[in-house]
Amino acid sequence: MKLTTTTQVSVDGVMQGNGGASDEDRRNGFERGGWARPPKPLFDNEAMTFVHEVYQRADAFLFGRRTYELFAGYWGVREDLEDPIVGALNTQPKYVVSTTLTEPRWANTTVLSGDLAAAIGELKTKPTGELQVHGSGVLTRWLLENDLVDEMNLLIVPVVVGQGARLFPDTGPDIALDLVDSRAFPKGITIQVYRPAGRPQYATD
Repeated sequence: MKLTTTTQVSVDGVMQGNGGASDEDRRNGFERGGWARPPKPLFDNEAMTFVHEVYQRADAFLFGRRTYELFAGYWGVREDLEDPIVGALNTQPKYVVSTTLTEPRWANTTVLSGDLAAAIGELKTKPTGELQVHGSGVLTRWLLENDLVDEMNLLIVPVVVGQGARLFPDTGPDIALDLVDSRAFPKGITIQVYRPAGRPQYATD
């Protein structure tokens, strides 16, 4: 099973508080929430078609604890299964990484704890399918550090947020990326699809 990540980031790499509510994530004094879903829509029909296509490819979902709870509270209570996102999230298996969650409220959820690399590695041994990670910044960084990501979808929103948690830390592992696909949508959102390709090469003296 191929493990893919899908992340909405600003031009300056921020992923915190991207959703529709300004108070979605106030950690560390963050005050600029909702930058990916302002009153004037940036996700036009073409961009949303791409997002829907991504969700429709999912055979299972993998979440960090915080993103899982956000998704469960919004997508998990909806019953309009004809919606591509709602239908995928509520019919496919879900896995959440947590050492404290014991009774997940979202149906068809399995909690992963203990040897996480082994558990995810076992999921990836399935011969076909796509295991998708949406958001979940801490988990995504850990997966990249442990060479478990097969493909990355970066949805880059045309805004510089100027504060907030970023997808990639100031100091972390270096990763070479092969570009698989690149598109620009009418309202300015771009999609970059990458495959990790080992470590980068650097200039030598």
